[in-house]
Amino acid sequence: MRLREKVALVTGAAGGIGAATARRFAREGASVAINDARPDGLEAVAGEIRAAGAKALVSSPWGSEKQP
Repeated sequence: MRLREKVALVTGAAGGIGAATARRFAREGASVAINDARPDGLEAVAGEIRAAGAKALVSSPWGSEKQP
């Protein structure tokens, strides 16, 4: 676990390369904060990370609201 006791902030994590990066950092031991301008996929990615035993925090630039 190369990233144990580290925190990673991953932007664009709702899908694609950002989601894959967040999952990889979590597998390597990091706690992961994920963000995306399109927040729809963030909870699913966070759920996968948490199910694997890592910590995940979801942050949206729009708060709890949808993008204007």
